[in-house]
Amino acid sequence: MLRIFSRIMVKLGKLNPPDQVRSYQLVKPVRVILISDRYLNQQKGLPRVPVPPLRKTCEGYLSALEPIIEEDEWKRAKQLVEAFMKRGGVGEELQRSLERKACNTDNWTTDLWGKLEYFGNRSPVVINANVPIACPRLDFRDKQGQISETLPAENLGGKPLCMEQYSQLLSTCRIPGLERDSVVFHAKIGNPPKHITVAYNSQFFVVEVYHNDGTPLTVDQLCVQMESICTSTSETNTEPVGILTTLDRDSWSKAYLSMKDQTNKESLSAIERSIFTLCLDRAIPRESDKYVTCDFHLITHGGGSQWNSANRWFDKSLQIIVAEDGSWGLNLIHIVADGTVSMALTDYLVASMKKPEMRQASILPLPMPQKLHFHVTPDIKEIIEQAKRSMDRNIQNFDLSVLVFDHFGKNYLKAHNMSPDAFIQMAIQLAYYRMNKQVCASYEAVSQRMFRRGRVSLLLSTTSVSAAFVKAFDDPQKQNTEKIDLLEKAIKTHKENIKAVIGGHDIVAHIIALRLQAVENKLPMPDIFRDISYKKILNYQFAASQVTSNTGSVGVHQVDENSGYSLCYSVHNSHFIIEMATSNTHKRLNTRHLIQNMKDALLDMRALLEQAPRAT
Repeated sequence: MLRIFSRIMVKLGKLNPPDQVRSYQLVKPVRVILISDRYLNQQKGLPRVPVPPLRKTCEGYLSALEPIIEEDEWKRAKQLVEAFMKRGGVGEELQRSLERKACNTDNWTTDLWGKLEYFGNRSPVVINANVPIACPRLDFRDKQGQISETLPAENLGGKPLCMEQYSQLLSTCRIPGLERDSVVFHAKIGNPPKHITVAYNSQFFVVEVYHNDGTPLTVDQLCVQMESICTSTSETNTEPVGILTTLDRDSWSKAYLSMKDQTNKESLSAIERSIFTLCLDRAIPRESDKYVTCDFHLITHGGGSQWNSANRWFDKSLQIIVAEDGSWGLNLIHIVADGTVSMALTDYLVASMKKPEMRQASILPLPMPQKLHFHVTPDIKEIIEQAKRSMDRNIQNFDLSVLVFDHFGKNYLKAHNMSPDAFIQMAIQLAYYRMNKQVCASYEAVSQRMFRRGRVSLLLSTTSVSAAFVKAFDDPQKQNTEKIDLLEKAIKTHKENIKAVIGGHDIVAHIIALRLQAVENKLPMPDIFRDISYKKILNYQFAASQVTSNTGSVGVHQVDENSGYSLCYSVHNSHFIIEMATSNTHKRLNTRHLIQNMKDALLDMRALLEQAPRAT
């Protein structure tokens, strides 16, 4: 198995431009230079994301509020919005302030989400923030099996996409801070790293992936290095320091700052500077009815303190995880990359595993792996025990279900002139409405990578037309033709709204940014932001993202412990894969119930199409 993953290590060097990785390329330099020229040229031509017109956002905000609040609440919200955007009012003042701010940054929305979510969120990154991706299982079941091109520029509709996120995936680490975290890109500073870290038995090892003459290790040589770690007689009773990275950020930052002695500083630096972390895991127990979801749990959180949760460094930008039973996947920090970029990297790696290595082994002696040591004080030991209890409690509350829906897929919906993404979004809303007899706020993640430094933005997916559709679907007084008309209108509206967000009109980001301008400028908070309607539109009950893989890999959506359901789905020609999760702290949510309702909704919506076919 390590032969396969060693091949991944060789391929990873193709992701960064030469000015960032010249001294530790894992491929022929000429290939990277060609990619990098293309990469840099594409970046320079990308536009800045615009600040949308105030009136357009306010009108869209009112439209999004209408289906999720009561009639009297909406009437009041309408009055507040009209007062906010009137000529010469506070809305125009805040808009001008935001426009000035946007002129001094490449991307004001990316800055906004970084401030509020990526760096400001103090919840544990495990389950709540990182991006796990479970990959197709590999054909090995034992310890021996476990150890044994270019990245093209991307386009959407002929328009180039921002590739910056790829350059941030390697040699990057999130650093805990007392109030806010930071991120360090070690590949962008002097003396870039030439090593990876390997986690095994909750211990960490440094593995140099270059010889002293600068030539990279071959796959065979990397296998030897991994075997030496797995067969070493190193003590296994050392404290599992990696479990500290599962803590909430306030607790972890305090522990991090207390690890001040030289031994700890050197070990922390080695992990943080490494190109990535390879986690060699034990296989976690499987129950017959959880065979599929077990892989998702392994990649998301490691299975708990008694299994692999301490065999991680969850602050690393990229962790490649492989267990003895063939389960494997990636765990990435969301600060540096969104789900679609992370999945593109995953597909690239899965495909690269099938390509043979064409390179002679060096005759130079191998640099042996070095175990990292930590000086664990009694205080740190107590925090480690706290982290174990906290991690196990969070896993206990983590509710996850996976549905492989194979009754139809993209081809069927295309034949009916239906957008597969919008169709699934309507099925989610129908399933939720059937369970709760109410319409709720929801959003879909939409990429804005057509802009410089573009990241994910939010589409408010519940609309008046989608609400009308879900309310009418089970109404026996409604004719099928009317229901189909409502479905088509809802899908059309959804597609138009997605196009608007891709083009730079993010209502949620704009409204939140205007509120923050009032805070930053020390102005009285406008009534629009103190009204119950503002809280309700941000209190979403499900967040859904399409992240489709070409290799059978499946992403796990981050869970907001204070909100509802999170969904990640992939769309294929003849099937869908739907992952659903929640942090069920209050035991009021049930992913199995909702995912079954979603399956029923998809089948019922297909039946509707077949009962009242439309002329083509």
